Amino acid sequence: MLSRKKIAEMIENGEGLTVEFKQRFSSFEKIAKEMIAFANTRGGYILIGVDDDKSIYGIASEKSDIDLVKESAEKYCVPQLDYKIETAEIDCKDILIIEVAESKTKPLRIQDYKNSLELNNAQVYVRINDKSVLASKEMIKILQTQSSGTSLKNYFVGNQEKIVFEYLDKHERITVKELSKQANISERRASRTLIKLVRANLLLIHVKDNGESFFTYAGMT
Repeated sequence: MLSRKKIAEMIENGEGLTVEFKQRFSSFEKIAKEMIAFANTRGGYILIGVDDDKSIYGIASEKSDIDLVKESAEKYCVPQLDYKIETAEIDCKDILIIEVAESKTKPLRIQDYKNSLELNNAQVYVRINDKSVLASKEMIKILQTQSSGTSLKNYFVGNQEKIVFEYLDKHERITVKELSKQANISERRASRTLIKLVRANLLLIHVKDNGESFFTYAGMT
């Protein structure tokens, strides 16, 4: 259970990678989106009853909001995520705090009633800075490999990989489209090449606020 001091500090520091404010419960899908993003990233806290500008509005009904959050988590998130709910009194108003743990079974997605994840249709979210954004196909694949705990060893570096390294030496970052153009290959093959380099711990994947991915040498930001 969080102390009042810790909660006050969290509010004062504002939204970030592991903290999201919601003035009120908006919809099942929107709360599920935030929970999924935290579960797919490093975990975090959603504070309901706190506005983006840190103003404390409080919640109207503790039981009602808790029931709504539970329904969001249990009916709109696939697979199940690990979360806790607690209330706290701040400035004489009750706020709801949802703590979401980082998942060991990534990627989580919005409920789509499919037996398995469909790469082209799944709504998978990740946390980027203070926003929850839709993950690219490449990011989804990386999440899948992270969950399985597999990495590539003794990875053969061929012509496509050499093109990646040569491009990065000049430009520091590369996208699927850029590799596709430079190597004269399909975007699908370019995507596979970059993902394999991430799995081999040679590249890092980054996601921009709009959900698009780019890649850099491992160790660069």
